[in-house]
Amino acid sequence: MLYTIPLSPIPAQSLTCPIAGLQCQFWLRQLASGLYIDITANNTPLLLGTLCQNGTDLLRSPLSPLPGTLYFGDNAGTSDPDFTGLGSRFLLYYEDNSS
Repeated sequence: MLYTIPLSPIPAQSLTCPIAGLQCQFWLRQLASGLYIDITANNTPLLLGTLCQNGTDLLRSPLSPLPGTLYFGDNAGTSDPDFTGLGSRFLLYYEDNSS
């Protein structure tokens, strides 16, 4: 199943949402060098200061407690995400591979 994580077009934001039975916290911030993300699941850090790139799985570790892929998609091309298009052009997807 494919889920979309709701984001807003603002340069720094945090949100919490349940994914695969875990309470996940997302922090995004736009810097001059790109958009970066931190993710925790049930207060355990999964990613810290990871650069967001189009179509790249953010959960590359086989030890990740999330049994799927988490990635940004560009609805208008192949650009890496920036905050101005979050929630419209650039969407954050979680694809549950457990089923």
